[in-house]
Amino acid sequence: MSDKTAFVEKQYLGREFIPITIRLVLAMFCFAAYFFTDERERNGDLLVVVGFAIIIISIIMGFLLHFRTKVENKSILLNGLWTTRLVKIDLNGIVKVEKGSYSRYLFNNPVYNLHTKGTIRFYTAGNDAIHLTDRDGLLYIIGSQHANEFLRAIKEEMKK
Repeated sequence: MSDKTAFVEKQYLGREFIPITIRLVLAMFCFAAYFFTDERERNGDLLVVVGFAIIIISIIMGFLLHFRTKVENKSILLNGLWTTRLVKIDLNGIVKVEKGSYSRYLFNNPVYNLHTKGTIRFYTAGNDAIHLTDRDGLLYIIGSQHANEFLRAIKEEMKK
């Protein structure tokens, strides 16, 4: 067995388009409300502080790693944020691999190792996902921003 990694993807919490837009609209609302307050009193100054706080939090979230996906040694390793446990999916037990959409909804919350109704979900951003079905019928849905490369790497590792 070689220790060469076939695929690595890092997904960050603050880099999705829709949440960034929502945070920036909130910050603009705070600045506009500050601008249109008649008397620049204590409450008006609070609006500026909140607006800058939203922008600073958005910048910090852009560098906050949600999870890392690796394909190596006939397994998929999903390593999450700080206190989350490493999830290892053995590719020897996988019977079906396909590319599909993560969800039919427009807005999806980032999740890591979410168990619901016979599926385990990993998602940060994007529309594409890899659907893995194991021998027990359990479905793993792993969201990816590079789904084609991820699928190719999984199929190559399964052939080994």
